[in-house]
Amino acid sequence: MYVVLTSKPGEYRTEPGVGVEMVAAYEYHFQGRFKAVFAIARIQDGSRVRIVEEMPNGTINDIPTRQMEKFATAEQAYEELAGLTHFGSLQAELRQCELTGHKTGTQPLVKQQS
Repeated sequence: MYVVLTSKPGEYRTEPGVGVEMVAAYEYHFQGRFKAVFAIARIQDGSRVRIVEEMPNGTINDIPTRQMEKFATAEQAYEELAGLTHFGSLQAELRQCELTGHKTGTQPLVKQQS
């Protein structure tokens, strides 16, 4: 099964936990401005993700993936993500980016490709 994870730099980030393998990441740009990073992750039963607020004294929440919308394939997760991020004629795009951090709390989730 697959889920879509969201990180909004400067506000919060989603980190993979045990049983979560990141398979793809995309920067979301709206009206020419970078807004968020979406990652597609393969999950196992009992897996969890960590939501970390990036402000001083921010909270950290470990969330079971059982509460998240799941997709049978990575392609289905991407199709859902593409549908959620396009709004008629408004300028919005997903740009694939590199996955860099696979261990909780060790590195940023993604790195922009040049």
